[in-house]
Amino acid sequence: MSTFQAPKGTYDLIPPSSATYLAVREAIAAPLRNSGYGYIETPGFENVELFARGVGESTDIVTKEMYAFETKGGDKLALRPEGTASTLRAALEANLHKGGNLPVKLWYSGSYYRYERPQKGRYRHFSQVGAEAIGVEDPALDAELIILANQSYRSLGLSDFRILLNSLGDQECRPVYRAALQDFLRGLELDEETRRRIEINPLRVLDDKRESVQEQLIGAPMLRDYLCEACKTYHEQVRELLTAAGVAFEDDPKLVRGLDYYTRTTFEFVHDGLGSQSAVGGGGRYDGLSEMIGGPALPSVGWALGVDRTVLALEAEGITLDLPAATSVYAVPLGEEARRVLFGKVTELRLAGVATDFAYGGKGLKNAMKSANRSGARLALVAGERDLAEGLVQLKDLQSGEQTAVALDAVVDEVRRALA
Repeated sequence: MSTFQAPKGTYDLIPPSSATYLAVREAIAAPLRNSGYGYIETPGFENVELFARGVGESTDIVTKEMYAFETKGGDKLALRPEGTASTLRAALEANLHKGGNLPVKLWYSGSYYRYERPQKGRYRHFSQVGAEAIGVEDPALDAELIILANQSYRSLGLSDFRILLNSLGDQECRPVYRAALQDFLRGLELDEETRRRIEINPLRVLDDKRESVQEQLIGAPMLRDYLCEACKTYHEQVRELLTAAGVAFEDDPKLVRGLDYYTRTTFEFVHDGLGSQSAVGGGGRYDGLSEMIGGPALPSVGWALGVDRTVLALEAEGITLDLPAATSVYAVPLGEEARRVLFGKVTELRLAGVATDFAYGGKGLKNAMKSANRSGARLALVAGERDLAEGLVQLKDLQSGEQTAVALDAVVDEVRRALA
């Protein structure tokens, strides 16, 4: 065993379980690629100020969880704790919004970092797939993203999840609600840090998971009672579009989410089989974020879905994904001439699109066949000097044990036929 281990709160993805993570990423990405979203990749670290401004200086993410550091050159950087601010920064820097085709639709996949207290479903390094639609204010976009996320989860076979939906209002109606909420919260018995949050961003107090706080929030003013007519109409249109698409959701007037940039539509996907870490993904509209980070007014909406949490949800429902075997054919040479000839056939099969592996290291027949079985291959190609002298190789079905002699120049066609 190595002297070193993965840092606390992180994990390594290794075969065969890593195949499930890849399949989950692909299932989330597939509906996006089919709906006009282009792939974007941003650096693993950004200027600290991007997240302080965008995510919000009062959030736990910025105040407690961000990995911030100073470089030798004096730059203040942070490992990215989320994907939206980075994606919007990259889109603005590349002037994608000036291409004349709004919204700019982008999707991404990668690792994110937060200094959390490690527990199952909550890591310091985690994987997400995210999507952003930048530059258009349209309830159909909000609905589209929720529908696509729902489609992703359904395609994986998940059913025990719920979609929570809320509206956080806009710059017209939220200030009135904010003042009413502050008046209510100031009368509660709260610790000093929470009292400070009341003055900076009181909506974040609603997101406090502590039971002692939640008990005191009974009777707190609800944002839905303060929404202006424009926000009410917008939210109702999102709800109608989801209903028409057959996507079930629950109205949750307390849903805030942990980021300061959200406006109007906010939503969360929760899975009832995951205990306290029930959120598997979520997002919302963030119409003011572009201005917060120095860009023009670009109303936008997006989400991020947790790959790790989605895998846990699959486990909770007892779902095993039907993954293709990493290897379909395993070549077993017996002798030097067979090594040369079969290695050529392995290359031919790979070029023909057949997943093929080879018994490296000069293993004997017994050990090589054990490796063939462990690989998960359906077929083994076995050849010795006598076979080659006759221009043949033995094609063995590793499931039934049947073995047939195949002409060397017909190997690719016979393998394809056997696999079909």
